[in-house]
Amino acid sequence: MPVTLPPLPYPLDALEPHYSKENLELHHGKHHNAYVVKLNELRPDATDDTLVQIIKTASGAVFNQAAQVWNHTFFWNSMKPKGGGRPSGALAAAIDRDLGGYDKFRAEFISQGMAQFGSGWVWLVKDGGVLKVVKTPNAETPITGSAVPLLTADVWEHAYYPTYKNLRQKFLEAFLDHLVNWDFAAANFARA
Repeated sequence: MPVTLPPLPYPLDALEPHYSKENLELHHGKHHNAYVVKLNELRPDATDDTLVQIIKTASGAVFNQAAQVWNHTFFWNSMKPKGGGRPSGALAAAIDRDLGGYDKFRAEFISQGMAQFGSGWVWLVKDGGVLKVVKTPNAETPITGSAVPLLTADVWEHAYYPTYKNLRQKFLEAFLDHLVNWDFAAANFARA
């Protein structure tokens, strides 16, 4: 069964002014869709495997395309209109316990995102019962290991161009201050 491009969980202009309609049109409609198209080209005799099953068993180009489809879908859900700010409840308590509080988490998330040379992702994950901020290069994703992703920010340049030009740090700051979907992260945390 072919993989399809998941719809965005909000309208194209819903994240403005912090993430432009133009950015979503390019990033979701062009880049994300290109991964879907290429994955289906690479798997002409597609089975009913889920995207996660494909990622966990594939390598090379099939892995790269499948992981990028999954990572991007997770990224869209990691943002919401009128998002951002501080988490609450059990997730906030875990951030306090494991990461030294929200301010330290915020600094670490931005630092890891900036430290990712070239293309990749920065994640908040739960690994071995502990929250961690990790970065992954290219299409790599925590779901291939033991970590459970709670939220992610895409640090490929196309993720924040044209809204932020080449200013990755400004994008990461806006992601945390105005876009992050703490409800999505809290639901992932509760299931982890």
